[in-house]
Amino acid sequence: MHTANSYLSKGKYSSNSLLGSVSNHRTFSRSKIKFKLSAWLLAGMASSDKPEIVDRGFKDKAEDDDDKGGFMDKVKDFIHDIGEKIEETIGFGKPTADVSAIHLPHISLEKADIVVDVLIKNPNPVPIPLVDIDYLIESDGRKLLSGLIPDAGTIHAHGEETVKIPVTLIFDDIKSTYSDIEPGSIIPYRLKVDLIVDVPVFGRLTLPLEKTGEIPIPYKPDIDLEKIRFERFSWEETVAILHVKLENMNDFDLGLNALDYEVWLSDVSIGGAELQKSTNIVKKGISYVDIPISFRPKDFGSALWDMIRGKGTGYSMKGHVNVDTPFGPMKLPFSKEGGTTRLKKDDDDDDDED
Repeated sequence: MHTANSYLSKGKYSSNSLLGSVSNHRTFSRSKIKFKLSAWLLAGMASSDKPEIVDRGFKDKAEDDDDKGGFMDKVKDFIHDIGEKIEETIGFGKPTADVSAIHLPHISLEKADIVVDVLIKNPNPVPIPLVDIDYLIESDGRKLLSGLIPDAGTIHAHGEETVKIPVTLIFDDIKSTYSDIEPGSIIPYRLKVDLIVDVPVFGRLTLPLEKTGEIPIPYKPDIDLEKIRFERFSWEETVAILHVKLENMNDFDLGLNALDYEVWLSDVSIGGAELQKSTNIVKKGISYVDIPISFRPKDFGSALWDMIRGKGTGYSMKGHVNVDTPFGPMKLPFSKEGGTTRLKKDDDDDDDED
C-alpha cells in the first residue's frame, strides 16, 4: 500500500505540482480545486488501518447542486444588471399615467358631460402608441357607463401628453335602471381607466387608473309668484314688482345669478323680466326675490285692465335660472302653470308681508 509520501516522491501529487495547478488555472471553479485537494488527502490517508470511506457520487452530486444553484443566481443577477444597463444606456422605461383632473363642462336635467384628463409620461427615446382606452364609471358597485376608445393617439418621445376622455351620463338611463337614484340627489362614483400602450423592449403594457368623486342628479327649482305689487299705474306704462318664491329641491346649494322668464296673467303675456339681484338658495331651502317688470296695459286691451282692477288673477311663468353649484354652473329650466297670485297697489295694506 502506498503512503502519501510515496505519491509525493513519485511526483504524482507533489505539493509543488498541486500549487502550480492552482496558480496556473485561476479560472477553474472552486469545486474542481476541492476535487484535487480531496484526491490528494485521500491518497495520504491510504496507509491508515481504517481508511475513511467516502461516497464520491453523493459528494460530487451535492457539490454540483451547490454549484448549479450559485450559477443560476449569478445568471439572474447578470441578466438584471444587463437590463438596468440597457435601460440606462438606451433609455427605455415603463410609461406612467395619472388622472390629473375631472371636469363637468355641462350639466342639465337630462345629462352630464364629463371630461377626464389623463397625464401620460413617456421616458423612452421613441414615440409609443396608445393602443386602447378602456373605461368604466360605477356607483356603489353598479355600472353607470362603460366604453372603449381604440387607437387613442401617440405619446411623443421623452415627452408627456394630456389625453382627454369625454363621456356623457344620461340621467334618464340611470334613473330607469336604478330606481333608488332620485332627482336632486348626489351620488358617489368610481372611475376606472385602463390605458394600453405598446413599448419597445417591454411590449404591450396596461396602466390601470382609478379615481373617485361625486356627481349630482339635478332637479329643477320650484317657483311661485306669490304676489304682484304695482308701484305705478298708467295706461301707457305700469311698473310692478314680482314677489317670487324659489324652492331648491336639490341636495346642494344653488347660487342664483340670473333669471330669464316670461309671465302670463290670465293667459295674457305681459313680457319678460330680469333678476334685480342675486341670491343663494341653500339645499332643500327657500328664498325670495323681488323682480321689477314694466308693461303697457293698453297694448293688451280692456281684459288686462279689468283683471288688474279685480286685484286677483291666475298666472303662468316659464324660463330658466342660471346658478352656480359645487359642481359647476348650471342652467335649469322652471315652469309654473295655473297658479294664482294677488295683485296689490303700493299703498295697500299688506298684513301678511313676508
